[in-house]
Amino acid sequence: MVNPPVQAETNELALINRPKSLDRNPVWVQTLIYLALTAMALVTLLPILNVFAMSFSEADAIFKHPLMIMPYSFTFAAYEYIFSTSILLKSFSVTVFATVAGTLCNLAFTITGAYSLSKTALPGNKFLLWICIFPMLFGAGLIPTYMLLKELHLLNNIWVLVVSGMVVPFNLILMRNFFWSIPEELEEAMRIDGASDMGILWKMIIPLSKPAIATIGLFYAVGHWNDFFTGLFFLNDNTKWPLQVLLRSIVIDMNALNTRGVTAVIGQDATKIMLTPENIKAAAIIFSIVPILLVYPFLQKYFVKGIMLGSVKG
Repeated sequence: MVNPPVQAETNELALINRPKSLDRNPVWVQTLIYLALTAMALVTLLPILNVFAMSFSEADAIFKHPLMIMPYSFTFAAYEYIFSTSILLKSFSVTVFATVAGTLCNLAFTITGAYSLSKTALPGNKFLLWICIFPMLFGAGLIPTYMLLKELHLLNNIWVLVVSGMVVPFNLILMRNFFWSIPEELEEAMRIDGASDMGILWKMIIPLSKPAIATIGLFYAVGHWNDFFTGLFFLNDNTKWPLQVLLRSIVIDMNALNTRGVTAVIGQDATKIMLTPENIKAAAIIFSIVPILLVYPFLQKYFVKGIMLGSVKG
């Protein structure tokens, strides 16, 4: 009998030494696939590199090299300008609060709801699942949502960023399917030992579901971080705006300045260091996307595994 590690190494060697003739696609098809993927990667990365380079370049360099992918005349002036405005840091703290608190609340309601729906013995299981699926097909719309939030006294309240969209049906179904794939024998063994439903959920289901929880948590976190419409429609006080709404205001204001031919000047020597609206917009965009990008490397190992396991059994 071959030990599991030895068997795994044997399978890997067999996969590496597999003849090329056994590959599913011919070489020219694989070449086209790689070219298409490379083109898609370039289309995605080049605009980001362009904005990144503009945020660190002086005004003259932007006029001379508008399609730059690396900084010219390197300067931190744009970042000094946006950090000199306290409202940006205030909006950043609002977005961080909405992302952290909102994601924790999302996961709490999604996990408990998915665990309940994964039990076929639950009375009305199919009816409850249908109620969860119905909003995916027919949304309430903006006006009913506005009236509901008004009755809940959440208009112009920072908690609207957390409460609004507490459970996403698609994520709930993914989580339910993942819980459904866990063998029932494990749960029965814990029940024999006297564990309750909450004990089973906390001590067995959640530890076994780390890939799915990390993946769904990442979905929720990115959704809260990029949420634009909630703050735009339901928050009038600009001190409560999330970062995305403030970024829109900065872009509009900078466009107005640009239309009038006004250039922001930073520093004592205006002939050497000058800022254009493009500088400030680029710095604000980079400032808004970098924090959420830093989260991906820590959750990447769970991402593919979690979403695949959650989508197999439905």
